[in-house]
Amino acid sequence: MIELTQVLSDEHQNILKVIGALKKECQAIENGRPVDQEFFATAIDFIRNYADKFHHAKEEDILFKAMCQDDVAMHCNPVDQMLHEHDLGRNYVKNLEEGLNQNNINDILMNARGYAYLLEDHISKEDNILYPMADQVLSLEKQQAIKRDFETAESVKFGPEVKEKYLSLVKIFEERI
Repeated sequence: MIELTQVLSDEHQNILKVIGALKKECQAIENGRPVDQEFFATAIDFIRNYADKFHHAKEEDILFKAMCQDDVAMHCNPVDQMLHEHDLGRNYVKNLEEGLNQNNINDILMNARGYAYLLEDHISKEDNILYPMADQVLSLEKQQAIKRDFETAESVKFGPEVKEKYLSLVKIFEERI
């Protein structure tokens, strides 16, 4: 994996830590623990801001668009499937938040787990199929341009202090695994 896709793969590791905490929290609820509203609200905030606005924005707005340009030759392009899965994930999060607001334990568990399992599978596909394809088909010049676009997107959409906030949340979630 080259530096360009390694950045995205490293971000996946942060997302997977939060997913691990989500799954563990679901198990605890099934074992009788009351729903921790703050935990789920923080998880939703992390997913929407770090996973979606920070990470998915780089994939959707930069990498995926570059992979779909006419000058990129690929036998089979999985980008449409990845975009579909991003939308499925957003739907799970929306429904999780609704379940949380209604204190509907079944909806909370179903949507938290649905998101977790979807993203585990999705991340595996990106890390093991999509990113190696990108590394292979994108020219060095295009990869360098994408890397610059990633850096610009991070600073414009997020900024270092916001990024640090979410990375510190990853550590908190990791302690719950």
